[in-house]
Amino acid sequence: MTVVAAHLYQHGRRVRPVSIDERVDCPEDKSQFVWIGLVDPTPEELGALQQSYGLHPLAVEDALKGEQLPKLDIFGDQLFVVARTAWLQDGDIRYGETAIFVGHSHLISVRRTSGRGHAALRAQLEAAPGLLSHGVDYVLHAILDFIVDGYLPLGEALEDEVLAMEQRAVDNFLARGEINRIFEIRRQLIRFQRVLAPTAEVVAKFTRLDLPGIDPEARPYFSDVLDHVRRVQTMVDGLRDVLSSVFEFSNLLEQQRTGAITRQLAAWAAILAVPTAIAGIYGMNFEHMPELDSRWGYPVVMAVIVSACAALYVRFKRARWL
Repeated sequence: MTVVAAHLYQHGRRVRPVSIDERVDCPEDKSQFVWIGLVDPTPEELGALQQSYGLHPLAVEDALKGEQLPKLDIFGDQLFVVARTAWLQDGDIRYGETAIFVGHSHLISVRRTSGRGHAALRAQLEAAPGLLSHGVDYVLHAILDFIVDGYLPLGEALEDEVLAMEQRAVDNFLARGEINRIFEIRRQLIRFQRVLAPTAEVVAKFTRLDLPGIDPEARPYFSDVLDHVRRVQTMVDGLRDVLSSVFEFSNLLEQQRTGAITRQLAAWAAILAVPTAIAGIYGMNFEHMPELDSRWGYPVVMAVIVSACAALYVRFKRARWL
């Protein structure tokens, strides 16, 4: 059975468990509602809930299919919300999905490939019955806030990795594996942004639109969730900028070091050109070379070579080419 929890609440307190084929309707009391949580449900289980609570077939189909982008659909007096969960595993961003059916007196959450369950969230809400008595709109806000809060540790972990990579780029050449990691993180952040943008749009609709089952008094709660989403978006944008800066800075350092090595090689080539030229002259097969008959010819030539090389060395050293 994939039903994790199914309970009837009244005035913020758990009253009794309910079954998925039992319809509970409380049109007059907003504080009385059903909260059903499922994980990877079967078509039969969602079909039973569809019959009991009049869920729209298109929403049920999306909840079964999964792999949906965050969205908000309105079907009569019911809402269908899709949010994407995200967490970091072995350095990669993993994704799950939470689909939420919201009616006046029922909230049904369907989780797929989710890294965190809602048991802790449910316990936290039950510990504050005054807030839980607000109804399904407050529970919906709490679930969305719970999902968005899961983005922050992900962003902070990647931020630490990127800053450490930035420091290594300053100290040494980045290895090929580290450069590959830069592009891998960048690709993952781009994909993550494709989740964050529609998530912000969905939450923003709760802050400005009149939606069935959502009281205007709940808008400040959704505004708080929207602030959290935008905070994560800002963090991701900053990480992408830092990654670009790390790569560009690494390239500049590598070009600078390559240029320094090239200048050093050119300087040594210029220094060695002097004895090479003189040795080349002596290597010519001339019949009359005065220096060969002079007693001081060889010492003078060696002195000229050493003096010229020393002068060039000092000049290049002052120019910091060596």
